[in-house]
Amino acid sequence: MSRTETAPASQGTHFPVLGAISLSHLLNDMMQSLMLAIYPLLKGNLHLSFGQIGLITLTYQITASILQPLVGMYTDRRPRPYSLSLGMGFTFVGLLLLSRADSFGHVLAAAACVGMGSSIFHPESSRIARMASGGRHGLAQSIFQVGGNAGSALGPLLAAAIIVGHGQRSIAWFSAAALVGMALLAMVGRWAGHHLGAARRRRAAATVQAHPPSVVRRTMAVLLALVFSKFFYLASINSYLIFFLQQRFSISVRDAQLHLFLFLAAVACGTLLGGPIGDRIGRKRVIWVSILGIAPFTLALPYVSLGTSALLTVIIGFVLASAFPAMVVYAQELMPGKVGAVSGLFFGLAFGLGGIGAASLGQLADVIGIVGVYKVCSFLPLIGLLAAFLPDLQPPRSLPRGAAGSAAV
Repeated sequence: MSRTETAPASQGTHFPVLGAISLSHLLNDMMQSLMLAIYPLLKGNLHLSFGQIGLITLTYQITASILQPLVGMYTDRRPRPYSLSLGMGFTFVGLLLLSRADSFGHVLAAAACVGMGSSIFHPESSRIARMASGGRHGLAQSIFQVGGNAGSALGPLLAAAIIVGHGQRSIAWFSAAALVGMALLAMVGRWAGHHLGAARRRRAAATVQAHPPSVVRRTMAVLLALVFSKFFYLASINSYLIFFLQQRFSISVRDAQLHLFLFLAAVACGTLLGGPIGDRIGRKRVIWVSILGIAPFTLALPYVSLGTSALLTVIIGFVLASAFPAMVVYAQELMPGKVGAVSGLFFGLAFGLGGIGAASLGQLADVIGIVGVYKVCSFLPLIGLLAAFLPDLQPPRSLPRGAAGSAAV
């Protein structure tokens, strides 16, 4: 049982804070995606094997995925809003190390630093987004997440435009973005610290009774299955759409990249709108429609014409992306007082499942072909049928002051 960790709706939504967090998320994920985008450069400069490239990814994924729930659990008990700048500082150090790395070991150290920066940033920034929501939790989560989507799309473009032409040392130029992010997050941390202090002084803040453990376990199992469906299917698009379109329609790389851009733009729009729609019509409905609702389009995608496939990927990207903000807020409401742990778990899974999905589907493509992969993945959204088992969450029952023991904000 815990005190509510958000500001009352009457205090209004703090859009400057949400904007700063979203921009910081853009910078953070842009710098992370730079590392993945320069693998060919590192492989050539340092004469790395594909196995070593895989170990770099593993190091980054472990530090970026597994640590996030642990960081979230810690900050649930001891909120550390100023740790956001520390997390961006790890990314800053990682970029500098990467720009000067002259051995495989140095690259691993850089990847670990970038991953740790992500592990610190995501859980605490998601909590602060909820604090700044003024009760509009879905909207706040969407604003926060769309910054990350934009940054992930921007990183490879910047790598192609700058790093490929100027070499490995030019990675250090992007450390300036980390410094900007640190300054932004220091201001966000100051606001959050003031908010936390005021919350602690309000001893009359309501306490709430958590949902029954059996309901939490069952619901989290369903949510995790839906997250698996979403991010494995996203991995098929993000990593292999260009190859699919080239093999299926014999189009150029440039034309295929345009299709991927349209998909990523639709994902950004879906992320931004999914949260506020969930605030209005209920998160369970958004989750249900966004996962299961794309099944007719995914099932048709491997068989349609080029123009129709472009339309279908835009629809799939928009509808599917609307699920994640709703899922995160739904899980936060399921487990009040554990905002950091929930955020760390879901963002960690997003990183981990994306990487595992890309690797697994690549192996499958070697066996059955890329078109065959799309035919198999087209059935993944049917896992959305499990959304029928999600309960309609009612706000947990308020308890009188003093009915619960000490609680974390």
